[in-house]
Amino acid sequence: MFNFSILNNLTKRLIKTSIMAERLVIISDMWGTKKGLWITSYLGYLQQYFDITYHDSQHLANLDVKVHTADNINRAFVEGGIDIAVTHLIKKEQEPAHYLGFSTGGTIAWKAGLMGLPMKSLYTVSSTRIRAEERRPECETTVLFGDNDVYRPKSDWYKMLDLKSELFEGFGHNMYSDEKIIGKVCLDLLKSVTQKPKKLHKIHVA
Repeated sequence: MFNFSILNNLTKRLIKTSIMAERLVIISDMWGTKKGLWITSYLGYLQQYFDITYHDSQHLANLDVKVHTADNINRAFVEGGIDIAVTHLIKKEQEPAHYLGFSTGGTIAWKAGLMGLPMKSLYTVSSTRIRAEERRPECETTVLFGDNDVYRPKSDWYKMLDLKSELFEGFGHNMYSDEKIIGKVCLDLLKSVTQKPKKLHKIHVA
């Protein structure tokens, strides 16, 4: 279990030293808001220090799937949905921001970054499709996978893109809904914060 007192202690220190909030754009996994109650845990911590915009990946992709099974949704993204989502994300987000993407959402952000989306940093969790990428966005990039995720990139991929391999033992693809991973990701992002919000910031659902 993640020790959330670490986050709380960091929160207190940041309150004393911060001035303004950075923008953070969060992109959901392929399920979007339909199976995304876990996202509220991220928002609960991160909204205190970031101006957050949240994108449902299905909405970005204009997905129209009659039967919502994992196979059908995944196929819709692979067969054009990801490309549509990238195009829409670039149109919607004009200002530099930090990006956090889960699974398919991380792939969308990665591809958009390669196409010129202004990024300050990119943090992806379980975004297995980036294993096919031969370039990375020109910003600070963190990729996180569970060691039981069979579709995660191989070690040579990290070397090719000059990225650090960070694997969580005992976790699979959907690890981002686990409180231990939620704490880890929030802590990583909060450590990057150097400025304090003036007040509790709004969450914009695009």
